[in-house]
Amino acid sequence: MNDPRPYRFASHLACPRCEASYPLDSLQQLCGCGSPLLVRYDLARLTEAWRPSDLVERPWSLWRYHELLPLARPEAIVSLGEVVTPLIELPRLGDDMRLPGLVMKDEGLLPTGSFKARGAAVGISRARELGVTHLAMPTNGNAGAAWSLYAARAGLQATIAMPKDAPSIARQECALAGAHLTLVDGLISDAGRQVARFVEATGVFDASTLKEPYRIEGKKTMGLELAEQLDWQLPDVILYPTGGGVGLIGIYKALQELQAIGWVSGPLPRLVAVQAKGCAPIVRAWQEGARESRFWEHSQTRAFGINVPKALGDFLVLDAIYATDGRAIAVSESAIDWEQRRAAQLEGTFVCPEGAAVLAAAREMAALGEIDADSRVVALNTGAGIKYPDSRDLGLTLLRPDEDLPSHHASRRRFT
Repeated sequence: MNDPRPYRFASHLACPRCEASYPLDSLQQLCGCGSPLLVRYDLARLTEAWRPSDLVERPWSLWRYHELLPLARPEAIVSLGEVVTPLIELPRLGDDMRLPGLVMKDEGLLPTGSFKARGAAVGISRARELGVTHLAMPTNGNAGAAWSLYAARAGLQATIAMPKDAPSIARQECALAGAHLTLVDGLISDAGRQVARFVEATGVFDASTLKEPYRIEGKKTMGLELAEQLDWQLPDVILYPTGGGVGLIGIYKALQELQAIGWVSGPLPRLVAVQAKGCAPIVRAWQEGARESRFWEHSQTRAFGINVPKALGDFLVLDAIYATDGRAIAVSESAIDWEQRRAAQLEGTFVCPEGAAVLAAAREMAALGEIDADSRVVALNTGAGIKYPDSRDLGLTLLRPDEDLPSHHASRRRFT
């Protein structure tokens, strides 16, 4: 029987741990076993009904892939103009790393300035479709900003708890959007505990990372876009900055789904989870061959988005790494600082600290011989560098009006 709802190829929610199944048409949080839930699709029916040629005339937006998104009705979409983000070749930086096949997917061009707009667009759309009027979540900054702005767009209330050291622009975005914003003297894990108590006391919908099943569906569109941009020929390596890990889980899910419907073939890319040495629970778990991570005490990094001591979906991140012969790697703060400068100086691209961590990991893996020089490598820059105005000391010189510019500003070239 044909489904009268053209957007509904999604069939049910499934637990990746205990395989329990849940219906789509009611609000669901975690599985009864405590695991996040994943949206499953009728891939057999989708294989028959959907072709790459169907995309040709569609707008270049993440919604072009609506057959692999969970909305039942197109009028439920809440959008701020989500573009397909570009794949930018990095020839000078790649040569500097001895990785001439290096490209960067730049998520900083999305609404709200980061990849978090993807999860917010789909998550808020689905929440409104299911009747949510008020949501709550902890955040390291960008997710709270995105969900606050999309909630305002949808006419929903948002309650956000954020570490006091989060980037100031994210705080402003939440506050200006009318969210109920609370700053927490601690980490995102502390903010998460406060949100959990608030949700239990009020019954407000918990939109925390992976505690609802639809944010990941928005994030997976990174993988769908990437495959289409490469003409359905997958790269060899994808490096991703990993805090909560939803984007890496989503990319893996997207590529599995494309493989199942026959749009891509061959081995999947090696997935590399990139963390900072000051907060590397996934790296430690991978080094130990573990299926889950342990809480990382006293975590700290200026790549604030990956300062997550313990991710709810850590086992899904590790599963994706193991299944693709990938790895997890931690980089130093000095390497993050260096790579952010290097990317700007060689390529004119101002990446966020998390994106710089990914580039630092690519450089280190190339130096170790873990990525061949002829590999096609995709680095994810998850946000615009301008969203972190307070993150670094540039060492600038202050002059009086009557002083001359320092001699090192002079060009070495003579002009006549």
